[in-house]
Amino acid sequence: MNKDPSLNVLGEALQTCSTDPMTGYFRNGACDTCAADEGSHTVCAVMTAEFLAFSKYVGNDLSTPHPAFGFAGLKAGDGWCLCAARFLQAADEGCAPKVNLAATHQRALEIVPLDVLQKHAANV
Repeated sequence: MNKDPSLNVLGEALQTCSTDPMTGYFRNGACDTCAADEGSHTVCAVMTAEFLAFSKYVGNDLSTPHPAFGFAGLKAGDGWCLCAARFLQAADEGCAPKVNLAATHQRALEIVPLDVLQKHAANV
């Protein structure tokens, strides 16, 4: 499985999103992606309680631990590579988390306009 070039939405080298918890399609801490990543796990988001509640409500519970899968559950403040479409949905609903632009893969731009990502940019 070949990774796409590791560039962020600013056209620079993709930065690490989170290693605690370990995130990313490849579980390498970065929002790297490839053709097999159908969910486009490319947006490095900083979790908020509001977003975690929204995600659970729409069917993707990211806060409940699943030890059998080595998943401790996310909490506010955690970095996580979100599916770009889920981020856009949350932005449309007014509950998007903050975004680490330096750690958001350029392929996110195929789904989320840059101005929307910039509107939610975190100061990291």
